[in-house]
Amino acid sequence: MPEGDCMRLAMAQMSSTDSPDANLEIVLDGVRDASAAGADLVVFPEAAMCRFGVSLRDVAQSLDGPWASAVAAAADAHGVAVAAGMFTPAPDGRIRNTVLVARPGRAPLAYDKIHLYDAFGFAESRTVAPGHRPLVFDVGDCTVGVATCYDIRFPALFTELARRGAQMIVVPTSWGSGPGKLEQWEILTRARALDSTAYVAGVGQAEPSDPAIRDSLAPTGIGHSRLSDPFGSVIADYDSAVQMGVHDIDLALTDKARSALAVLANARDIPRLDRTNPHD
Repeated sequence: MPEGDCMRLAMAQMSSTDSPDANLEIVLDGVRDASAAGADLVVFPEAAMCRFGVSLRDVAQSLDGPWASAVAAAADAHGVAVAAGMFTPAPDGRIRNTVLVARPGRAPLAYDKIHLYDAFGFAESRTVAPGHRPLVFDVGDCTVGVATCYDIRFPALFTELARRGAQMIVVPTSWGSGPGKLEQWEILTRARALDSTAYVAGVGQAEPSDPAIRDSLAPTGIGHSRLSDPFGSVIADYDSAVQMGVHDIDLALTDKARSALAVLANARDIPRLDRTNPHD
């Protein structure tokens, strides 16, 4: 395990099925593998609990339910922090698209996806209620922020997480396929790293092997998990297959980027334009 201003990150690119029990076994195996590799934190994709394209209301569980409790128990048993996408019930009858954060010896945390994927012909908000609160948490000496998939198109969330101290932002994702979508993902992961001068770890669902699932309207994943550093350089770029990578993170590079680029320090509030007379 790295020492000093370093942490070890595992990125677990998996392919979720429609069975939460089967997916739980994949997650538990990944936690064991990440711990054996000396990881401090292992990140699984959005929808690790169950793939998109099925009734999520039928699988949603509370944070103290059996699925999240089993992940938290694995984090305790193996001494590694875990971030994994699941679904929790919302008061209005919809569900929430939640990232479970489980750390050894500590109560689980949850980030509910703020920006819902009402785009490219898919309407996540029909069944999913939005979250409202950003989340940062500590893993050793590293402060980690959380975003989910479509959140990556909204730079203000990433700068807010950085202002809350995030040195790394993890982005569990189940990216939709389609023309230009991979190129957008590649650009956005690097851009958000530059916006926040933080590491950005986008961990995606692998591309499904079943053509019927792969070609459905639901965003079931294209793989291509990516790790970018605070200067926007790409450290790791996965292909579309199931895999896990382990990466040592130099936390001091965040301070260097924030001193050299200084986008957070130099930012100014921009007043809203009077659109009735935009050229004055």
